Amino acid sequence: MVNIVLVEPKIAPNTGTIGRLCVNLGASLHLVEPLGFLIDDTRLKRAGLDYWQKLAPTIWPSLEAFLEVHGDKRLWLATTKSERNYFEADFRPGDFLLFGSETEGLPERLRSALPERCIRIPMTPEGRSLNISISVGIVAYEAVRQNFATFKEMM
Repeated sequence: MVNIVLVEPKIAPNTGTIGRLCVNLGASLHLVEPLGFLIDDTRLKRAGLDYWQKLAPTIWPSLEAFLEVHGDKRLWLATTKSERNYFEADFRPGDFLLFGSETEGLPERLRSALPERCIRIPMTPEGRSLNISISVGIVAYEAVRQNFATFKEMM
């Protein structure tokens, strides 16, 4: 359906939860190193429950390595530093949804290279950011909503 890309994730339980989401969505998970945890971390597997065994994430040694292979694809960059809301994006099956680390977000050099692909989740001025697991769920399910016929075929 879609590809979820976590760039330098730091918190194992967040990644475990996102892996669980990917299995339920039929989404591919891409992890861009460096990771803030080991891939066999028990906290990762606990958050992902038995779903983690059904997931075969692709591990990339760097953002550059990922972009070398997928940089010409339809990338959507989730960031708080955009004016475009995620529901204004035109998602298609096979798109790549990129999310930055919990502490730093996506690199500025990537955001400035693809400003038309930057999307945000609207929040009140009192809010600074959402947990990455929640953010991935919000954006990924909007992609499903926009492409429900394709998703329904997978069910």
